[in-house]
Amino acid sequence: MKIVRIIARLNVGGPAKHVVWLTAGLQSGESETVLVAGTVPPGEDDMGYFAENSGVKPIFIPEMSREISPKDLLTVWKLYRLLCQQRPDVVHTHTAKAGTVGRIAALLYRWSTPGALIGKRRRCKVVHTYHGHIFHSYYGPLKTRFFLFIEQALARLATDRIVVITEQQRAEIHDRFRVGRRGQFVVIRLGLDIQQFAESDSKRFLLRDQFGIHPGEILVGIVGRLTAVKNHEFFLRAVSEFKQRGVNASEAPVRFMIIGGGLLSGELEQLAESLGVAKDVIFAGNRNDAEDFYAALDIVALTSKNEGTPLTLIEAMATSRPVIATAVGGVVDLLGSPEPSGQPLSYQICQRGISVPVDNSTAFALGLNRLVSDAALRQALGENGRLFVERNYSKQRLLDDINSLYRELLRLDESVSVASRSTKRRMASRI
Repeated sequence: MKIVRIIARLNVGGPAKHVVWLTAGLQSGESETVLVAGTVPPGEDDMGYFAENSGVKPIFIPEMSREISPKDLLTVWKLYRLLCQQRPDVVHTHTAKAGTVGRIAALLYRWSTPGALIGKRRRCKVVHTYHGHIFHSYYGPLKTRFFLFIEQALARLATDRIVVITEQQRAEIHDRFRVGRRGQFVVIRLGLDIQQFAESDSKRFLLRDQFGIHPGEILVGIVGRLTAVKNHEFFLRAVSEFKQRGVNASEAPVRFMIIGGGLLSGELEQLAESLGVAKDVIFAGNRNDAEDFYAALDIVALTSKNEGTPLTLIEAMATSRPVIATAVGGVVDLLGSPEPSGQPLSYQICQRGISVPVDNSTAFALGLNRLVSDAALRQALGENGRLFVERNYSKQRLLDDINSLYRELLRLDESVSVASRSTKRRMASRI
């Protein structure tokens, strides 16, 4: 089985790790995977080192990147030529841009054969994974509608299976935005190397000592690219409200850390100054030592406007860290059902974390205060999260699920082919 996997760029984030794990994990005597990636633009950090450390050597197409460009036509042509050379059984695209150019190239590849004249295409299956989506909170209304039209068309014309990573995401993409047919969808959760977080507590003071965080201080961290959709501005405003309201019921000092880099770094540092929280917030930049910095944190936050299933929350849970997050996309599935409180609250205590509405800084400040002031709650939520991740998000389970999906698609294709040949023979015998 030959697989060509396509992603727009290997920038810092969960999708880059995901495709590298799949590429490395599905190399065997029975299958071969080729990873194709585009250019990481200025202002974003490159995770090419992660692929290299995993023994993966991507094929790079320089013209392929995130933004729409006339170069996209050249990208489609280069991908088409690559598919003709590789002759894959499966083309699997990841993220929006790669999903567009990759599926157009796959469509051309499937039908650019003499058999197309009689309606017979090449036997190649096309799969697309939504790690998130761009149907809100990224672009203006006109551009969003254009992208949605493209996704609806590609789902109908050029996709055999659509992979989503949570039930919540399937409901949003299919039911709300009318992309694809229900039978095309399959839910396959993310997976990660959980074992790397097993001894995290022994590394608790590595990052804390580096930044002068005292053992008695509670450290609240947010991990992610500094881009608008991650909503770090809201995080800083919520921190300011937390400090101004004096809602901290704990005697322990609270510090905050932003882990990640991006184009908004300078702007966010200026905002922290203007809000008067610059002394309380540490900008740690990009770091490659996930198992170290999660160990240093006491609480992990996420404030995104739009998410698929954020790998940062899964990693935090794998490290037994309690989380507080905006209730968007697959975050809802990660946090679990809200527990009955007996009183109206602006935030909700769920099975595996605290949920807050998008852009409600008061709710975030109050929910954070609850976590800061209640050590028993932090421990319970952290333990619940760890057990949930161990049961549902192992890397081996991800590899098994994806491999089973490919095998099922190819068996189905073979069954259809055999049935077609049998029908033709029966018709010929009658003649």
